Amino acid sequence: MSFGNSSDNDGDSFDFPEISIPRPVRFWLMLLFDIPSIVCSFCLIIHILMKRTQRHALHNHTILVILICNLPVQLIDITFYLIFFWYGSIQPSQPLVCLIWWFIDYGCYAGELVLMAWLAVERHILIFHDRLLLNRRGRFLFHYLPLIIIITYILLFYLIVIFFLPCENDYLYTVPVCGQSPCYESYGILGVWESIVHTIMPVLLESIASIALILRVQMQKRRLRQSNQWRKQRRMIIQLVLVSSLNIGIDIPGSMLLLAHLCGLPVDYGTEAQLYIFFLEYFVVFLFPFILLSQFSDLRKTIKEKIMGVVRRQPHHTAIVKHTRRDIAMNRLA
Repeated sequence: MSFGNSSDNDGDSFDFPEISIPRPVRFWLMLLFDIPSIVCSFCLIIHILMKRTQRHALHNHTILVILICNLPVQLIDITFYLIFFWYGSIQPSQPLVCLIWWFIDYGCYAGELVLMAWLAVERHILIFHDRLLLNRRGRFLFHYLPLIIIITYILLFYLIVIFFLPCENDYLYTVPVCGQSPCYESYGILGVWESIVHTIMPVLLESIASIALILRVQMQKRRLRQSNQWRKQRRMIIQLVLVSSLNIGIDIPGSMLLLAHLCGLPVDYGTEAQLYIFFLEYFVVFLFPFILLSQFSDLRKTIKEKIMGVVRRQPHHTAIVKHTRRDIAMNRLA
């Protein structure tokens, strides 16, 4: 096995910065985490869509959208990375490949951050203001409409700025993600808007909403435990705490560094840390479905039974006895 430019970190192959983890190590880390993550994601998506009670549960809808939003990263973004690590360059080295890679890398990442922020806010509605969702109009206004707006906005924004904005891109085929330099970032307002609205604000909102939810639950614990919905609400709270802890733990440092750069900190400061944060952000996508799986006990039980069934299954050997005419005759004489 060979990896193109596997010694890229010595600075001879190109002067574009990368993290110090060797490319072969990154290749195997991404591959070994990505495959189980894809399988787990599909199991969760199929389970939610095929099981009527899960499909109609409002608290599963945003989770389902995030899982679907992460699929292009798992299936396409990571594949592009693996190909790059293997060959040492973008293959095929075409502008369209870079545009698609940017669209998925930037669009799905921003979509996941905004959706996670909405997930944290929505948990407040589902637990403390569930009366708003009792009728069809309330469900549309406070549940379906925000999801429609978020998905439509993210898709339109990145389709326009990446594919249709009249500016000239620089395609660097010998560095990851074609250099991560789509030309729309050179437009002052678009770059600042993306940094603030798509990254900093969602991460801060998710952090505040998640902490506020924990505090509200603690203050109203007695009333909530008397509710018939407490078991479902408890699962929603645990689910949010788990996924938000992972997301916030990795994204908060990057968001704060980005905010510092917007406030005047030289871009060179924190470059290496930012590269590691970018790499670790993929593990949010990898681990997200497994954290969700911990809250779907019925699916977990089904998967466990399937795995144990395969392990216990052993081939059965049937002995075939051939009787000749002589054997039959001897038996008759006996």
